[in-house]
Amino acid sequence: MSRKLKIAIVDDEPDMRESISQWLVLSGFETETYASAEDALKVIGADWPGVVVSDIRMPGMDGIAFLKRLMGLDSGLPVILITGHGDVPMAVEAMRIGAMDFMEKPFNPDKMTALAKKATQARRMTLDNRALRRDLSEGQQVMSKLIGSSPVMDRLREDILDLGQADGHVLIDGETGTGKTLVAHALHAVGPRASKKFVPISCAAYNDEALTARLFGPMEDGLPAVEEARGGTLCLEDVEALSEPLQARLLAFISEQGSPAETRIIAISNARAEGRKAEDSLRPDLFYRLSALKIALPPLRARGEDILQLFTRMTEQFSEEYGCEPPQVSAQEAAQLLQAPWPGNIRQLINVAERAVLQNRRGSGSIASLLMADGDDNQQATTTEGKPLKEYVESFEKMLIDNTMRRHKGSIASVMEELCLPRRTLNEKMAKYGLQRSDYL
Repeated sequence: MSRKLKIAIVDDEPDMRESISQWLVLSGFETETYASAEDALKVIGADWPGVVVSDIRMPGMDGIAFLKRLMGLDSGLPVILITGHGDVPMAVEAMRIGAMDFMEKPFNPDKMTALAKKATQARRMTLDNRALRRDLSEGQQVMSKLIGSSPVMDRLREDILDLGQADGHVLIDGETGTGKTLVAHALHAVGPRASKKFVPISCAAYNDEALTARLFGPMEDGLPAVEEARGGTLCLEDVEALSEPLQARLLAFISEQGSPAETRIIAISNARAEGRKAEDSLRPDLFYRLSALKIALPPLRARGEDILQLFTRMTEQFSEEYGCEPPQVSAQEAAQLLQAPWPGNIRQLINVAERAVLQNRRGSGSIASLLMADGDDNQQATTTEGKPLKEYVESFEKMLIDNTMRRHKGSIASVMEELCLPRRTLNEKMAKYGLQRSDYL
């Protein structure tokens, strides 16, 4: 339920302040009164939850100067000015500056109520739209971190958008390092709870007593997680680490909430890293509650050309951080990156990308040596799943054009010259791989 908006009444005459306030309170509004514009400006700022009713003639800062300050803070703030008979031309000028409306003294109380209602409705719509845009922006920012254009990543993004709008609890499963926590953030950010709190708790980071207190209380300082996340999302990482008593307590909490749940639970399972499944560690009734909706994250080795895209993005970031050029990936190295099994998934790729930048800065080493060093028992890192040569060639070609476009900031002429490609061929290949010049400008 939306909270009631305030009406700030600014007038240097105490009787006028009190009479306006009294009438508006009787009309069902919540008011605050200020004897000067200077006092009001100590409280009113951008996104202030209310509207302003102000006299024009005031000592110190007058109503026009006050209006200009308010418009500078928040151009969407409704301001109603109170004028004397001779101030009407000034009030008309004030509306040009940004005032919503004005009333002449002695004002009609019913007109005051009607204007206040109109102003608060407009303000609520403005604030709601801003909150929605912020939520959408946050969701877009989180989703943009899910890099990749492979079919499995397209499906993952679709699943996040669909399940983000649902009410059911979610179980996220996948190998270590696949980005499960990021997906949990994305589910929260694209859903109706985006403006509420997202509270992550690592169940493996506490002993049983400390975890009980952190989840359900009592706590020496702050709220327990179930209270802190009320109305929002409680994210339980390493959910399989919950003891039997805590599983029973969590099940009771879920049952008490009813349906739809006030607080959504997103459970993240790392059981697969130990060769098990989440249902092997959780009591069946809790597992079925938490897995009403499920997302399984794909391992990096199943994401094809995303590997090259991620590696390029990571080396660019580390190169900027270390103040050096990113390493140039050869066709052979691109094939090696695509063939590597990546047991540590994205987390492993990030480590390899950072070391590739550091060794490139020193002018020594190779990507192949890094992949072999990361392999089990120093064996050569190759997958057991063969891929057609055409796939490797296309993945490398796309990465090469993408990297060159980035370096030349979208200059088609420079890319044509470096890659020795005619304009038509370059255009055809960019269209084939979904690369747009506008993304590099």
